[in-house]
Amino acid sequence: MQHAVGPATLGLTALIIVASACFLRSASAGHGRDSIADSHSIPPDTVERWAAPYRTWHYYPRLVLTAELEGELGFRMVDGPNVFRHNGQWQMFYFGFDGTGYQACRAVSDDLLHWEGRGLVMSYGKAGAFDYGGVAFTGPLYDSIDVRRPPQLAQWNGRYWLLYGCYPEQGGYELGSGGQGLAWSQDGLQWHRASRTTPVLSIDGASAWEARVIYSPCVLRHEGMFWNFYNARGLTNREQIGLARSADLKTWQRFEGNPLLGNTPGGYDELLAADPEIYRDGDHWVMIYFGASRNSPDSTLHAHTLIAFSRDLLHWTPHPEPILRAGGHPTGLDSTHAHNVSLVYNPDNHTRYMFYCAVGAQGRGIALVTNRPLPGTEAE
Repeated sequence: MQHAVGPATLGLTALIIVASACFLRSASAGHGRDSIADSHSIPPDTVERWAAPYRTWHYYPRLVLTAELEGELGFRMVDGPNVFRHNGQWQMFYFGFDGTGYQACRAVSDDLLHWEGRGLVMSYGKAGAFDYGGVAFTGPLYDSIDVRRPPQLAQWNGRYWLLYGCYPEQGGYELGSGGQGLAWSQDGLQWHRASRTTPVLSIDGASAWEARVIYSPCVLRHEGMFWNFYNARGLTNREQIGLARSADLKTWQRFEGNPLLGNTPGGYDELLAADPEIYRDGDHWVMIYFGASRNSPDSTLHAHTLIAFSRDLLHWTPHPEPILRAGGHPTGLDSTHAHNVSLVYNPDNHTRYMFYCAVGAQGRGIALVTNRPLPGTEAE
């Protein structure tokens, strides 16, 4: 068993270790890892049927959010949308890169198409801190992750909570070992670090698959525990997806069966399986993530959006083909990458909106596809 990471009182830590031990044993006792995966594998025809609603998309003709939205911050690019409802309005957390590192911002919208900037929500940590190199707000705690409901920020113990990705070094793109911090808010607008000195998850105590960099989290609450899905880079220099659980958002126990989702030789995620987003669709769980490989005809690295399914959140069966391919946008907005998604349902027009990071003809920005055409807006 791996060690828990993060600050806690001795009594609470003991309780968490006991609960986590039961969690790990129930997932793995009496079986080899391959036999567990085989017994939980979802049949190909079911995977195909479950994936079908996520395969037909209509492209919005232009980026919905660019680095120019907060021009005074000097961003060169923006990434990582997280879209939700709060205070009766659509909100988006995203992060921008200014050459020094990441900073987290917020934007608002009435129609999910036109966004107004609301400035920084969190900037660089203090010199020497684990998040000195910048922060990315990627893991808000939502009240629901049902694909048929718009997500809203959820309170726990009287506060809103969020896990964020971060880096220890300034001066470049994602420098240092990376990790995760915890933030809280009384109103969902002003956010505060839960700790300025200690990350809640880092490479401390990591296994070989995650020993170099811990990346951004996706967090949900299920069966009385918090579940933290994240990607990491290990000694093979490839990224894979893993899981940690916590009773208090501060002390995390890694799943002994990690990584949950690895790299497929010759597949679209041969080099990277990254940035998981978890949703509930009826009787099963959905993971939308991105894969990167050089299996394209030009041997260039491309990132595509992929999908996997689970019945228990622990054992995942991916579909081998992307649900959104780089190069699909008719204007070339995503000619290099189409990844890092946020999926939301709009009950006003019964439409799913999938925001994603598009890298292509106009640099790196936030693009949009919908499962229904939006009158007067669809790209040619």
